Amino acid sequence: MKNLPYYACMILAATFIFAALPTDAEARIYDDTIRLHILAQSDSDEDQELKIAVRDALLLEYGEAMRSAGSFEAAESLGKTLLPEIERTAREIISERGYDYSVSASLTREWYDTREYEDFTLPAGFYCSLRVIIGEGEGRNWWCVMYPPLCMELASEDAPSDDGIIDYTKEEITLIKSGKYNVKFKILEEVARLFAKNG
Repeated sequence: MKNLPYYACMILAATFIFAALPTDAEARIYDDTIRLHILAQSDSDEDQELKIAVRDALLLEYGEAMRSAGSFEAAESLGKTLLPEIERTAREIISERGYDYSVSASLTREWYDTREYEDFTLPAGFYCSLRVIIGEGEGRNWWCVMYPPLCMELASEDAPSDDGIIDYTKEEITLIKSGKYNVKFKILEEVARLFAKNG
């Protein structure tokens, strides 16, 4: 009986962990999504404006191609092929504005916190990420969903379009629009932060 509190804590912890695990449909949201993530050189007004200019150019140049990919696999393959061109386009925009910052683009997996909008919510978790770093990449970042295309044309930082939701499955759309998993993924978020601090 002396170990009863210990076992009770273990059972409680296990319950939280299993409750936080994504269902098959939730897991497919991660596997069906590519997010565009742009990191600015710094938080100065000039560098933040430059970040937005790069964002607008990339969405204008490559947004339609990603929209037309037809599947996550095709969009991911296209993204890999376009990486050198994406870097070149970003450098051209930067140079036109009188800066000589370096640019690196990569397709990787990144952790994103839960993001809630008026009509839908994207759960926290690891997503495929088209990551574009300007210079040192130490400024405020910007992201949107590039596939399916939830980025607005010349999107604002806080108001993505939900047009691309139609490219998710019906089950995924229900999850995205219901937000029923918000509490579950909040637990995952906090666990991830805890490991990040102690890692």
